[in-house]
Amino acid sequence: MSITINKVELRNLQIEDYKELKKSMIESYPEMVNSYWKEEHIEKLLAVFPEGQLVIVADGVVVGSALSILVTEDFAFKTKNYKAITGNYTFSTHNPKGEVLYGIDVFINPKYRGLRLGRRLYDSRKELSEQLNLKSIIFAGRIPNYGKHASELNPKQYIEKIKRKELYDPVLSFQLSNNFHEVRVLKNYLEGDVESQEYAVLLEWNNVYYEDNPRLINTEKSIVRLGLIQWQMRSLGNIEALFEQAEFFIDAVSGYGSDFALFPELFTAPLMADYNHLSEAEAIKELARHTDAVKKKFQEFAISYNINIITGSMPYLEDGHVYNAGFLCKRDGTNEMYRKIHITPNEIFYWGITGGDTIQTFDTDCGKIGIVICYDVEFPELSRLMADEGMNILFVPFLTDTQNGYTRVRHCAQARAIENECFVAIAGCVGNLPKVNNMDIQFAQSAVFTPSDFAFPSNGIKAETTPNTEMTLIVDVDINLLKELHEHGSVRAMKDRRHDLYQLKKLK
Repeated sequence: MSITINKVELRNLQIEDYKELKKSMIESYPEMVNSYWKEEHIEKLLAVFPEGQLVIVADGVVVGSALSILVTEDFAFKTKNYKAITGNYTFSTHNPKGEVLYGIDVFINPKYRGLRLGRRLYDSRKELSEQLNLKSIIFAGRIPNYGKHASELNPKQYIEKIKRKELYDPVLSFQLSNNFHEVRVLKNYLEGDVESQEYAVLLEWNNVYYEDNPRLINTEKSIVRLGLIQWQMRSLGNIEALFEQAEFFIDAVSGYGSDFALFPELFTAPLMADYNHLSEAEAIKELARHTDAVKKKFQEFAISYNINIITGSMPYLEDGHVYNAGFLCKRDGTNEMYRKIHITPNEIFYWGITGGDTIQTFDTDCGKIGIVICYDVEFPELSRLMADEGMNILFVPFLTDTQNGYTRVRHCAQARAIENECFVAIAGCVGNLPKVNNMDIQFAQSAVFTPSDFAFPSNGIKAETTPNTEMTLIVDVDINLLKELHEHGSVRAMKDRRHDLYQLKKLK
């Protein structure tokens, strides 16, 4: 990672961004003269197709952009050079009725490369194409490393070696990894592109949802992909080993396009082995000293892997009290804390844990969610209050030592899914942890539960892991099914409550 980011935002370009946009473009194309768009060019793009102009903003600074126009498929395939496709840089070729998104430019400032921000821009272009019901994305990609091999390879041979991963090209290799396929080679495409010998590859990405109803950009998703991590308790030498293992799982679930990664309760407990000579109460306080570092690292992971991370839980020390708390690290770089409200007798007796006092839901780019920790799910009032606020998914990081404890968590979680007409995802730790007092054994079977009606599995189980085995579980849930259930379900638990007889409300 070349630079640390505290907050990242992907949004539509505004004319006020121009100075920063120009600076980033110059830094991105140092080898090309006049390698930036003039302000009147940007004004024209914003006038004809504002939703197609995207920027990445890191800590308030524009560090990348993707610019595009609409054209017909026939025009995109027949046009052979950059001047022609852009109307000699006037964008007069933009056709509001075009069925193809044509990529005019995309770049990430070199200082911010390696954070997968380019992939985020491409994903947004794909999302925009789906929302506007466009047939495909087409553009001509430079091949900047071709100049190094032009003496021994023609463009076709070079492309084949890139596809077989015998050679690497920073542009073409990236495009192919993003599911673009080559259409043909274009000669004399971009005047002055010495690195590519003025060659380019016409590339296309097909929208498999073409003819579906379009949506507006950045609206909440209907299909949300959950990545649950069933964490194996193991001895770890230091916090870096924990980060390495955590990043492995985050990389895995984000690689499958997950919107959320869910870690279990107290998954950082292996680090407590260094304090096993202390009492349990003192050892948990020492473990709490790692919490800020864990939160910071997971914020970085959330940005880098473009995924919302629910960090399970870990001890958190505040004003002399130890809380069982966790963080929702959003992919925009922000984070919010949640605390376990109901503390088990074991947690009080051995660790002196204090219960939190805030019942809340969280707004995300996938809708409103709730998070409760383990024992909390056994108290139906919490999730019912969250459901009243519009919660669609309840996440439950847990830690149970015996199958008895797990059974309580599992069946209560299933009940919460039915009575609140929501999805419930639970993730726990498995295995044994020697040399850590009060953390000897763990039992878990992570799962995603659903309401019980015709649109859902008859047993209310969307998917579940193998018990007591380290693994991930990746599950898609459809929020639109919940909306249908609320209005037209066989039973409607949320609507049919007798408010004339009883009510539930927060006291603070």
